[in-house]
Order: sequence, then C-alpha cells, then structure tokens
Amino acid sequence: MRDRHTDKFDKQVDELRTKIKGLDQLKVRDDVFDEYTLLGLYKLLTKGWISAMGGPISTGKEANVYLADRNGTPVAVKIYLTRTANFKKMLDYIAGDRRFINIGKSRRDVIFAWTRKEYSNLKRAKEAGIRVPEPLVFDRNVLVMEYLGDESRAFPQLRLAEPDNFQRVYDELIEVVKNLWKTAKLVHGDLSEYNILYGEGHPYLIDMGQAVTLDHLNAPGFLKRDLEQLNRFFSERCTVRDVPGLLEELCGTSPQ
Repeated sequence: MRDRHTDKFDKQVDELRTKIKGLDQLKVRDDVFDEYTLLGLYKLLTKGWISAMGGPISTGKEANVYLADRNGTPVAVKIYLTRTANFKKMLDYIAGDRRFINIGKSRRDVIFAWTRKEYSNLKRAKEAGIRVPEPLVFDRNVLVMEYLGDESRAFPQLRLAEPDNFQRVYDELIEVVKNLWKTAKLVHGDLSEYNILYGEGHPYLIDMGQAVTLDHLNAPGFLKRDLEQLNRFFSERCTVRDVPGLLEELCGTSPQ
C-alpha cells in the first residue's frame, strides 16, 4: 500500500527528471541515485544550484563526481555513495574531529557529516589561499563545487599529468602543505598523486573529506604520511626534501 511519503517522493523524482536535463540518461535507482541523493538533488535544483546534469568526471568506491550546469556555468557535483562508501573509515576520521562530536552513528548520519566536513575543509583551505575547488553548497550526500578544467576536459590527476618542471611542482606542493598546516590549520590526511589535480601550471588539492584539524590526535602522523607520499611520487622525478626536517620545521617534532 502506497503512503503519502512515497507519492510525494515519486512526484519529486518525476519533476527532477523533467527539470534536470540529462538525468534520464543516468541510472536513478542504483547505488548512486538513491532516495536521499535524489531528494538532495531536488532541493539543489529548486534553489537554482543545478540546472542540468552531465556525465561522470570520476567514479570510485566512496563517491562519484559529475559535470553539471548551473545556468550556463559548469560545476562539479560530488555524490557520496550511501550504500558502498567506507562508512567505518569515515567514522574513524570524524570521531576525532571536535567539529563533529554530536553526529549520529548510522551510515546515513556519518556520510552526511562527511559531506559537510569536506565542504568545511575546502572552505577553510580556499580562504587560506590554497588551490582547491571552491565549495558552493551541499545537501545530504551531495556537494556542489567549482569545476576544475577547461572546455575540453577536467584537469587530470597528477599521476597522469606532464608538468614541464616537476621540481617546481614539488616545491609548490611543499609550500601548500605548509600553508594548509599554518594558515588553514588542517592536514590533508590522504595526499597522493591520485587526489592532486594539475592544470594551468599548478597543482590543486581535492578529496578533502578526511582532512583533520591540528587538534586531532593523529594530525602529526597524517602530516608525516602526506609528506612521505609526496616524496615517494616525486623522488624519481626531482630532488625531494628530508621529511624529518620538514616535520621539525612545521610542528617541532618528527612523529614515529
């Protein structure tokens, strides 16, 4: 037997399909476009943040990113997968973050908080002058951001890019990590060639949902791991700096 909630939801989905060009070409009942995602998209549509959905920019176990249109301006729509995202890993990062101490413990609560956390982290990084996609708005498990790319394609991951000068890119990233620590008061926590984009001669940090504030118990350890990951990738491409020395410079200690 159908209830009023089901009827209202189906009506909203039909309206969403009509108003968002391209949604009919996407699967709306799979692990990505479930009920919560559709309701989030519906709300963003009615507020004018999205007017057309395009194809995927990237796909993964945690989230998919889609190209979308906002009244003639390209934007990126990141959708965290409520059924397949690593909820336990997310909970571990959120648990030590004082900004999110009162969230629920259900899968949905954690993923919604994770979306809000990435929005907050991107905003702090952007305000510190770090090259990241500007966060525009979020609802439930949907995050709308600045699109990083040109008319032909999105900026590639660093691992697929071909910078003219790897030394300059490495040096710039070390300064980014320092600025993230000193000004934004954040540690990325999962920095690698997979979540750094390269375009217009500069690296851009992405995937900042797991970034933590400096009062997080594991912040120094995450910083050490970020620097080691950068050195691993760049060591065969340019001269890298000593990680213990960088850690001493940033936080006065070298985590074991």
